[in-house]
Amino acid sequence: MCIFRIHVFLAYCLLAPPLFCGAERLPNGIELQEPWPPYREAKEVLSGEPMPVAYLTTPPGIIPIDLGRQLLVDDFLIQSSTLKRTFHRPDYHPSNPVFRPEKAWEKTKDRAFAAPYSDGVWYDPDEKIFKMWYRAETGWTCLATSPDGLCWERPALEQLPGANALYRSNRDAVSVWLDHGAGDPSRRFVAFEASWIKPAHRLHLRYSPDGRQWTAPLAISGPSWDRSSVFWNPFRNVWVASVRGHDRMKPDPVHRSRNYHEGATPEAVLAWTEHTDEVAQGKDASGGLQPWVAADRLDPRHPDPRFRNNDPQLYNLDVFPYESLLVGLFTIWQGPDNATCKDLGIHKRNEVLVGFTRDGFHWDRTNRKPFLPVSDVSKAWNAGNVQSVCGGCVIVGDLLYFYCSGRTMDPSDITSTGLATLRRDGFASLDANGDGGVMTTRPLTFTGKHLFVNLAAADGELRVEALDQTGSVIAPFTLENGQPISGDAAAIPVKWKGITDLSQLTGIPVRFRFTLKNGALYSFWVSPNEAGASTGYVAAGGPGFGSDHDIP
Repeated sequence: MCIFRIHVFLAYCLLAPPLFCGAERLPNGIELQEPWPPYREAKEVLSGEPMPVAYLTTPPGIIPIDLGRQLLVDDFLIQSSTLKRTFHRPDYHPSNPVFRPEKAWEKTKDRAFAAPYSDGVWYDPDEKIFKMWYRAETGWTCLATSPDGLCWERPALEQLPGANALYRSNRDAVSVWLDHGAGDPSRRFVAFEASWIKPAHRLHLRYSPDGRQWTAPLAISGPSWDRSSVFWNPFRNVWVASVRGHDRMKPDPVHRSRNYHEGATPEAVLAWTEHTDEVAQGKDASGGLQPWVAADRLDPRHPDPRFRNNDPQLYNLDVFPYESLLVGLFTIWQGPDNATCKDLGIHKRNEVLVGFTRDGFHWDRTNRKPFLPVSDVSKAWNAGNVQSVCGGCVIVGDLLYFYCSGRTMDPSDITSTGLATLRRDGFASLDANGDGGVMTTRPLTFTGKHLFVNLAAADGELRVEALDQTGSVIAPFTLENGQPISGDAAAIPVKWKGITDLSQLTGIPVRFRFTLKNGALYSFWVSPNEAGASTGYVAAGGPGFGSDHDIP
């Protein structure tokens, strides 16, 4: 992984303009302001207004696209378009729940719980199996394994005879990461656990070589709150804590938001000193925690008229790298409060929405449809309180596997694990009907030689041409010379007659113009090889990936 990152960095340095020396610049050309992260006052975060995203209004003049598939979830890459953007969400698997509480250590008299609470589902390329860490009702953190991501087994481990239990603690959420860049193989897996350590919640750190044997806590954060999580941002090589903000003493209707803290190591990301309550009250964040993001006026409200007055809140934010950007799974609380839930015998309504960031801090949340929704059927496994999983998704062929927890109160309080599947790159598409449409990119640079698209156009057609910065067509990469593309696949090569590759375009600013009829375009990228490897990040991995990125 380190060699890969060095190669990407050197390639970008060759293409970057002289301003690179003045500030940190990301592989996509975004130049970060100083200091970073930018300071946001708590009152701005909690204002109810959507977060502004400056890189969408003032994108780089030239955008490098060497790293990853280029997703069309926003207009960052687009100069002009007559295509229609459609956001998509995964389909819940018909076998749901794929994992449910069955064992004694997963149950108490009144409840049963066997599901990730962030925790994580990863594909381990060393053992070639899926691994899922999850919370059991009795306080154990457990491990399940699977050959295919659908059928899960409980391996017998040493900590509890005959059980798949790892360790027992006063845990809330846990974030498990497979650190492909760990120099020490005994620290290949990292776990950040939110626990109650008097007089406050705190995050503490554990390591494991295989996800089975874990160290005792090695580092403890400053004061925190429950449902906090941690993620790895490979675009800047930093760990980031997504820390819940909460102030029970303050008569403020917004009790749940997110604070930010980053560090170069797992230990450093936990090295803040201030309580999230203090940050939420607008005190100086020099101790490390930065007010970050909250729910806003565009988030969905509870459909039950009794609870419509509940302002939505940000219950949790799990983040993961996918191809060329970071994806955020925003768990939006819609009420009612815990006391009302207890009185009525229902669960709070939490649904997972999706957002995207290209700079690692500012979120574009144009899509406000639930991504992992709650069911309206009272006996459904996900009738209430759906929660996301750390690591985001596993890539299985041309599908993304999203795992989540779901709860039901009918006939009793049961939390199980569900699965939803999405087309690879399928978060959004640019669509055209029979009349057709055109999308032209901003100026791009690349060092690869083979253009690919993720396209659904079985009854349609896509043609591509290359333009210079002024908009003039670059021969022979013309519309007429391009081979029309039909079909439905996650990686289709784009070719022109008499041309073997894009060698003559590498290293110079180029615009691509896509002309589409009766189809949906999900992404495009320029690969270094004819097999179509994107060099981008692959979330929680998957069969066929030996590291955290798609390399040739």
